[in-house]
Amino acid sequence: MKWRRLRAVLKKEFIHVFRDKASLFMVLMMPVVFMMLFGYAVNTDVDNIPTAVLDMDKTEASRELILNFQNTGFFRMEIYADNMETIDKAFENNDINAGLIILPSYSSEAGNMEKVELIIDGTDPNTARSVLQYGNAIGLSVVMNGNGGSVEGLNTQVWYNPNMESKRFTIPGLIGLIMQNITVMLTAFSLVREKERGTIELLAIAPLKSSELILGKMVPYIIIGFIDFIVALGIGVLWFGVAVEGSLLLMVATGLGFVICSLSIGMLISTVAESQLEAMQMTILIILPSVLLSGFVFPLESMPVFIRTISRIIPLTYFLEILRSIMLKGAGFGGLYQEIISMAGLTALLLSVAIKRFKQIMQ
Repeated sequence: MKWRRLRAVLKKEFIHVFRDKASLFMVLMMPVVFMMLFGYAVNTDVDNIPTAVLDMDKTEASRELILNFQNTGFFRMEIYADNMETIDKAFENNDINAGLIILPSYSSEAGNMEKVELIIDGTDPNTARSVLQYGNAIGLSVVMNGNGGSVEGLNTQVWYNPNMESKRFTIPGLIGLIMQNITVMLTAFSLVREKERGTIELLAIAPLKSSELILGKMVPYIIIGFIDFIVALGIGVLWFGVAVEGSLLLMVATGLGFVICSLSIGMLISTVAESQLEAMQMTILIILPSVLLSGFVFPLESMPVFIRTISRIIPLTYFLEILRSIMLKGAGFGGLYQEIISMAGLTALLLSVAIKRFKQIMQ
């Protein structure tokens, strides 16, 4: 091995590395960004559970019980309801994960813990098990403190997934995650290939508007992505046995919307990246945080506020809520319109920015 030849190769490679400042910046910043994000997001502890309270007793004893739940730091009292309809709607709209029902005779009967019901959203089995465990522990604490009742007195109900089967939570999530990964990569390299092959100039002189070119490139991938969604949904329902409790039409319509949204992300990447290597790096920068920040694995309620804020700019966050709500809860448009509108707004924004970026490239 000759040091002179090796030094020449090393010098050439370092020149290439430092010349591609965008790729170098992304590679060096990825560990910082990912560690800061995931250090807070990757949290297996379940706390801060949004809870609705229906106090039909309205006595000092019932208020003390509510404080017992609240002071644990595990339950966050979001809604003080006047009737069960309010709690039903809150569950359907994904506003709460637990409901505490205190019956009118709670303070007057000796077996008062039998007059308390804890309703749990079983969509996420891990969260549901933690809520169940904490609820029973608080009930036991009340009994041990001499307020009467029996240890087994607390009534618990698990809705939507009574057996707390993990597959009923993971399969809808996998459908969304797989669809995002496939569709983003479909379009992320679309315009980059044109740039590297030198055919972008031919597109520039073609009598086409930027919007027409972007949409024209996306339509074939929309068809492919939609077929992939139907296939993934079919496998989830027919093979894994996770039934769609809600409207299949709404499921298909929102699935098509998410395909378009994810393809828009890929198209935006394609207009920004100068090479396929950059496009791949940007794709990883989008896909990896989506896995951990969208609620696919870890509950959003346990994450800090600023992490939850970041999760709201990730389309997958909304689509997972839509998928799980339709498949497990049977939710309709009325309970999901906020998520649907948010996803549609992100799609419009991404497409607009991609079209604007492409106009700049063509000038």
